[in-house]
Amino acid sequence: MSADVAGCQAIRAALDRPGGKTALDRPARPAAVDPLAHLNDAQRAAVSFGIDDCSAAGDGRHRPLLIIAGAGSGKTATLVHRVARLLGRGADPGRILLLTFSRRAASEMTRRVERLLGSRGGTRSPAGAPSLAWSGTFHGVGARLLREYAGRIGLDPAFTIHDRQDSGDLINLVRHGLGFSAKDKRFPLKATCLAIYSAAINTRAPLRDVLQSTFPWCTEWEGELQRLFLAYVEAKQAQRVLDYDDLLLYWAQMVGEPALAREIGERFSYVLVDEYQDTNRLQAAILLAMKPDGRGLTVVGDDAQSIYAFRGATVRNILDFPASFDPPAQLVTLDRNYRSTQAILAAANGVIALASERFSKDLWSERPSSQKPRLVSVRDDADQAAYVVEQVLARREAGVTLKAQAVLFRTAQHSVRLELELTRRNIPFVKFGGLKFLEAAHVKDVLAILRWAQNRHDRLAGFRAMQLVAGIGPKTAGRVLSEVEAANPGGALLGERLVPEGARIAWLEFAALITAGDADAAAWPAPFDRICRWYQTQIDRLHEDALIRQADIEQLARIATTYASAERFLTELTLDPPNASSDQAGPPLLDEDYLILSTIHSAKGQEWNAVTLLNAVDGCIPSDMATGSASEIEEERRLLYVAMTRARESLDIVVPQRFYVSHQSGFGDRHVYGSRTRFIANSLLRHFEALSWPPAAATPAGNPAAKQQALDLAADMRAMWK
Repeated sequence: MSADVAGCQAIRAALDRPGGKTALDRPARPAAVDPLAHLNDAQRAAVSFGIDDCSAAGDGRHRPLLIIAGAGSGKTATLVHRVARLLGRGADPGRILLLTFSRRAASEMTRRVERLLGSRGGTRSPAGAPSLAWSGTFHGVGARLLREYAGRIGLDPAFTIHDRQDSGDLINLVRHGLGFSAKDKRFPLKATCLAIYSAAINTRAPLRDVLQSTFPWCTEWEGELQRLFLAYVEAKQAQRVLDYDDLLLYWAQMVGEPALAREIGERFSYVLVDEYQDTNRLQAAILLAMKPDGRGLTVVGDDAQSIYAFRGATVRNILDFPASFDPPAQLVTLDRNYRSTQAILAAANGVIALASERFSKDLWSERPSSQKPRLVSVRDDADQAAYVVEQVLARREAGVTLKAQAVLFRTAQHSVRLELELTRRNIPFVKFGGLKFLEAAHVKDVLAILRWAQNRHDRLAGFRAMQLVAGIGPKTAGRVLSEVEAANPGGALLGERLVPEGARIAWLEFAALITAGDADAAAWPAPFDRICRWYQTQIDRLHEDALIRQADIEQLARIATTYASAERFLTELTLDPPNASSDQAGPPLLDEDYLILSTIHSAKGQEWNAVTLLNAVDGCIPSDMATGSASEIEEERRLLYVAMTRARESLDIVVPQRFYVSHQSGFGDRHVYGSRTRFIANSLLRHFEALSWPPAAATPAGNPAAKQQALDLAADMRAMWK
């Protein structure tokens, strides 16, 4: 037996002895208490792997572990217990890196770990300090590491971070400066340019390959795009800003240096990654560079729920993970589902079983039900809307609240007809999608002022902020920016710049606002409070609906008080923004109950008692825009699987025979005829209850009221598109 393994076993024995201590001086836990008692066998195996048996050599770090966690299988609880197990066995919380895909998820996991340790009688971290200092999103952790190592990789540690909209505006300025907006033929717009740039960065693919596979209509502009992206990078460097993709790119380049890779990798004894199926090639490369042998690395995910290829994610990361190491990673599968009835799971299992490549698992549940998912055939999208409303109201009368019901769809346009009917019937609803909080003009205005006050090199923020001053337009703003940058980027001469005489007083007030933060940067959030107060004096001039926007600014000021500095506030808000200010204070509705409408992508991770899926026809699922390759079709299959596994008790899949399609390139607005989605093959029909709606007596031909309702809906639709 090696000395390392013997030492590990000695520590384990000490832990199990009454009064045994760890390096963290943890009080002994009564032997009768089993913190894993409520977990199932697979969950216990995932929680304990490599921790309890001390099978790893050296410092006790285990070989790589892949946890395939099926939908509703208690993934979060398993990951939380694993982190708590590590801490309970003496792991240093400062050497545990927990990576998630939202700051909210990271915070919730940290709180659950603390509660779990507290319930076991374990020690908590010092008051005010998180038990997991390195818990966050890939981009958030990347930003922290880049600031810390900035001097060693040639970055200014005071860099600011652009969100997607800011990045699009900057690339548009560069695009215009290069003369590409004046081309005889239409050059790609800023959003397309940024999407191409982001795809190339995150997939680590050559620009030519990205264009041919995803943006074939832009292949003729390859040379110009290459020039654009080079100029865009130079503009960011000159302004000392990073965009969202840079946080991963610079991190990957940093750990591409062997010495830095070892140093950063050795900072973390244990690295745990949630939702690994949603990572892109850049994120996978970062992990493998930090942990080339995989020791101490745990990833959790479900290949069957990999649905974010449009963001650069690739299912290959999780499928190829075990073979990335020698010996291969340990595989533990969580297949017991705690969410859905067995009837729903049988149908979902059947759909995903036809995938071309996957980790084998069949979800099962101890919740029997005689109610199979319903496959509902309707004539058109008008009948589809009427059917959904009828079922929603019937379930509400049976005691299922509106908030416990959801209507899902492949793209946001699919719910237009339903929204009209819900409005007609006075049924409140919330639709997930649309304008995000940070995309609202007034919120971007305030943050632009703060960004420019923090970084006078951020030309985009300064250009927007200056035009908020009465009498200052784009021409003056551009000239002043150039003068200030040439004379003194620190801003001491800002108030002396030449501006139109009518704007002089307002300009001096604004210049004082920008430079005031330099003197009391440590007094956060006082500088931001002053910015908010100044903006509130301008809001009536800038916006018509000032009252609503005023409330958002007040809410933003309250959010700022929860951060320790302007840097943390701007970074976290950019990397993990709320969907709306109501994320902090509840839905912006007068009604206490409301129906959920959501795209399937936005619904991932959620669950409801009753789920209805719209437009389950070829052309919608799979989308006719996502059938260009076998990999795209397989992702569409996974989308259907994700939608089905959101349901607890009731699942309706609606198949309209005819539906309205609007704004289709090359075709225009039209009605199309659909057939049931190819992903529900004839061999799977035994898992469904098939029915047609409406019943014959309810058809317009046999029911004058139904006929009038159909005519009214048709009139509404025509009016909407005029």
